[in-house]
Amino acid sequence: MIAARAGLAALALACAGAAGGAELRPWTGTQPPPFALEDLAGRTHRLADYRGQVVLVNFWATWCVPCRDEMPSIERLRAALAGRPFAVLAVNLAEPVSRIRKFLAATPLGFAVLLDRDTAVAKAWRARVLPATYLVGRDGVVRQVHYGELDWSSPAGRRAVEALLE
Repeated sequence: MIAARAGLAALALACAGAAGGAELRPWTGTQPPPFALEDLAGRTHRLADYRGQVVLVNFWATWCVPCRDEMPSIERLRAALAGRPFAVLAVNLAEPVSRIRKFLAATPLGFAVLLDRDTAVAKAWRARVLPATYLVGRDGVVRQVHYGELDWSSPAGRRAVEALLE
């Protein structure tokens, strides 16, 4: 428990310094492992279930100001691409469900919010800065990454996703 809190404290520091941001970068690391996480309703979501779709995997927390600020732009992107093979999976890092629900009451989102209760998935994906966002191609391979806040509904954010949809 102490180690998990220390890890979250380190992420909080990284989050505070990551609000600006460069553009998306090509993913050059080894492929992160697949995951299976529950959403707020208890349904399990496996990354493999989304094969054939472009998936935006966003690691976030309610205590991370850039994460909260970024969420509406992700929702606008999701809405703009409705009907296309695109999905968003927002992976929350070890927060109480009550806190997540309170955030969602103020900021309604139309995509799945998944629970990384012990931060094991975030660690496996090397999400050391929040928000950390990965674009996964239709083939299930991570193609691009962005650490820090990004306006996903901007032309640059949308172009990155649309390039993977083609």
